[in-house]
Amino acid sequence: MKVCKFGGSSLADAGQLNKVLDIVLADPARRIVVVSAPGKRNPGDTKVTDLLIALALAATEGRNTDREFGEVVERYASIAADLKLGEDIVRQIEADLKGRLAKAGELSAEEFMDLMKAAGEDNNAKLVAVAFAARGKKARYASPKDTGMILKGSFGDATLDPDSYATLSRAFSNFEGIVVYPGFFGYTRDGKVATFPRGGSDITGSILAAAICADVYENFTDVDSVYPVDPRIVPSVRDGEGIATMTYREMRELAYAGFGVFNDDAVIPAVRARIPINIRNTNHPGEPGTMIQQSRRVIPGTVVGVASADGFCNIVVEKYLMNREIGFGRRLLQILESEGISYEHMPSGVDSQCIVVKEQYLPKEVERRVVQTIKRELEPDYVTVERDFSILMIVGEGMCYTPGMLAKACLALASSGISMSMVNQGSSEVSFMIAVRRQDRDGAVNALYKAFFS
Repeated sequence: MKVCKFGGSSLADAGQLNKVLDIVLADPARRIVVVSAPGKRNPGDTKVTDLLIALALAATEGRNTDREFGEVVERYASIAADLKLGEDIVRQIEADLKGRLAKAGELSAEEFMDLMKAAGEDNNAKLVAVAFAARGKKARYASPKDTGMILKGSFGDATLDPDSYATLSRAFSNFEGIVVYPGFFGYTRDGKVATFPRGGSDITGSILAAAICADVYENFTDVDSVYPVDPRIVPSVRDGEGIATMTYREMRELAYAGFGVFNDDAVIPAVRARIPINIRNTNHPGEPGTMIQQSRRVIPGTVVGVASADGFCNIVVEKYLMNREIGFGRRLLQILESEGISYEHMPSGVDSQCIVVKEQYLPKEVERRVVQTIKRELEPDYVTVERDFSILMIVGEGMCYTPGMLAKACLALASSGISMSMVNQGSSEVSFMIAVRRQDRDGAVNALYKAFFS
């Protein structure tokens, strides 16, 4: 059995939805279909999720919501009209949105926002189920609440309650036809709607694949495969072949550092259940795509991809004889913990400690408190925060135990006149991180691509 997830670009309009129907019906093993909200129909268009956010903000602020409400309904109505699905589904969607809007004064701002955002996937799943039925196929919409998709944590950034796996497994143990399941959201134990981070439909699909022990989790998007580098930075990569096979940990490393094809949190459920993930293109369903699995044949000295991400800063702490001060690193991390900040990397020297964090978690006011606390509690010789860094990740199982890989990267950057701000290699040797200034990011990616792939 296969679980297949379709992203917003695959469901943006009736033409795209017809492709989805054809893909699912072409393979009887595709029994569970996870859908996102309709995405952009063209570059100047707006995703339904963003329309719903605007609608939620208007309602929260007490403004008239007629325009925003109409824009959301129109997106679904145009798809239903083009597919000749009738008016019933559109009226059902209208009623659902009105019911959600009526709770604007009952819920907190965070709870209400999640309730409204989830309407995109929820109503699209109902519409897609009707579209399958119009093709004469047995299909039904399945609710995350009824099937036991229980979430915990913060609204807008929720995670799965592990007890949900057993409940979801039982819910899908005996069903007929095709199940259409909305991605991106679930319910808290007290019955409130909560959402995963943006891109969370990937997570939903991975969870369901793990729960039912699927043969494969197919993730359909708008690219033929995963490319070894961002085509927006190196356009020529589109002319070559994509990555045929990669391992779970290669995908996790690349997704962390900016590979937007697949949500990095979505790798975890599939990894734990050993479910292969197949990245496919809705627009070119005949292409095999990229298979992500536990292991692959590896050629020593090769790299699978180079990823990059902006928005990092570096907290630099220096103190003479730091290495003799027991508990220094623990106390430094506790200061960040007290502010709710997690760190990304932690390169160190004998008398210095660098902590790389995402800039979004360290606004100026928080930075001021952190620096003051470090000075007061750790009495360093020097402490500062350096901003505007980009992180580059060079990833590949073929790098393990292969000498000269870091030297090759350093030479490529030096030849392009790019200075490295820091370097950090993981103990697994499947990746190493290089930090550069933001303005050097694109040049660095191009230099590394030429060094490892040209």
